[in-house]
Amino acid sequence: MKLRKILLCLLLCAGVILPGSGCHGSRGLDAFVLPEQFDESREYELMFWAKNDTNKTQVNIYENAIAEFEKLYPNIHINVRFYTDYGKIYNDVITNIATQTTPNICITYPDHIATYMTGDNVVVPLDDLFADEQYGLGGSALRFDGPAQDEVVPQFLQECQIGGVHYALPYMRSTEALYINKTYVEKLGYTIPDEITWDWIFEVADKAAEKDSDGTFKLNGQKVMLPFIYKSTDNMMIQMLKQKNAGYSDAEGNIEIFNDTTTEMLQMIAEHTGTGGFSTFKISGYPANFLNAGQCIFAVDSTAGSTWMGSDAPLVDIPEEKIVQFETEVRMVPQFDPAHPQMISQGPSVCIFNKRDPQEVLAAWLFTQYLLTDDVQISYAETEGYIPVTSKAQNTDTYQKYLADIGKDDAHYEVKIKASQLLLDNTENTFVTPVFNGSTSLRDAAGQMIENTTKAVRRNQTVDDAFFTKLYADMNSLYRLDQKNTSAAGSETDLGPLPSTAKALLGGLAGAWVLIIVYVAYGFLKERKRRSA
Repeated sequence: MKLRKILLCLLLCAGVILPGSGCHGSRGLDAFVLPEQFDESREYELMFWAKNDTNKTQVNIYENAIAEFEKLYPNIHINVRFYTDYGKIYNDVITNIATQTTPNICITYPDHIATYMTGDNVVVPLDDLFADEQYGLGGSALRFDGPAQDEVVPQFLQECQIGGVHYALPYMRSTEALYINKTYVEKLGYTIPDEITWDWIFEVADKAAEKDSDGTFKLNGQKVMLPFIYKSTDNMMIQMLKQKNAGYSDAEGNIEIFNDTTTEMLQMIAEHTGTGGFSTFKISGYPANFLNAGQCIFAVDSTAGSTWMGSDAPLVDIPEEKIVQFETEVRMVPQFDPAHPQMISQGPSVCIFNKRDPQEVLAAWLFTQYLLTDDVQISYAETEGYIPVTSKAQNTDTYQKYLADIGKDDAHYEVKIKASQLLLDNTENTFVTPVFNGSTSLRDAAGQMIENTTKAVRRNQTVDDAFFTKLYADMNSLYRLDQKNTSAAGSETDLGPLPSTAKALLGGLAGAWVLIIVYVAYGFLKERKRRSA
């Protein structure tokens, strides 16, 4: 009798776990169906996860956008949670999928969305929402002047497709730019061409690495000179391969990066690391700090980082007395074939998570569209070297005046506006990599190969065929690239380790079923014993 009570107690505890687990994790969500009308009689509390690098101006833009939106829709309340890192947003979303506690709206990247989509109906597909006459892009029932679908820059909208379906709206876009100390380049006897090639930049970088007999560098008279620093080496490798029309991956998630061209690129990087001409952000530090201190002449970073670049940059991380005065030029990243330039497009997008209440999802969609209105787009673009994602905002008198007032003050910092103009002028030359579950890992591996090669040279290790064979094997193992990935079409995948909350829920489910089986078996044996007696 005592054992029976214990089992019953355990079963009741398991019953608490089981319904909760079944509700939140096992059954999943039904596919979202757009309601015929938005129910304005109800109140909605929505959670919005956004990324911000402690930039108070950007925080104010988000908060002002929320306040203005809530004036238009008093029954929709937006609660914003700021993160300092996209990776933290990604990790929290992955953890919360198991319990269906994802936010309603999230600033993210398509690579991340591809992983979110491994759950059933987690992320809302947007094509039907785009086209809806009332609530779609430019819809008749909107209380604000949002862009129509053809007013969203096509290249940026296309980036939000996974398997031919849109799962996000672009929010802001940037690319990478080459920031140049023109004063030092001319001191070395060179003239900066309009289009920079890899051969040219490495030639100048190697020249800048020359030292005097006392160990100081001839160019700056200092003991530190890192002529060429690349911030995002994943982008470096990806763009090099694209420019060479070499393999990286395909849309189905097949990994193509381990090829002869990759080896050729790494050998080139090794050569110029050996001369002292090249280094990376992860190894040496933030490129802008070296550039502004006269210890670097070529710095590659996002156009969104332009406000940190140059002697007169509004934002700096080094003491004022260490800043060296020089003239700054902005160019496209180095190319192998300047006649056919290729530059990566990057920047945050916005996705919507599915919920059991379709009205709640519709409310989230309304706010997501509001983020593409002219005032929000232009205000955010003016904070850094981002550009608006709609032609509607780009063509406004307000934005055109902002560009025309180049150099007027810190808000119109010359380098920042040149960086923005670089992307505006080259939108058709931008590209993105295929998106699939595992594309984030591939991107990480692309950069890590450059990091490992650069470190090996600096440590005086031999970089030869054996080195690359081991490097590729290590990348396959570390990033699990030799396992089958999930494509946009939804093939099988290894998702990696489960979040701890998911493990706990699955453990609870397993425990519940064990207790149920034990309890049933106990009852069966007891009844059999009673009958035999």
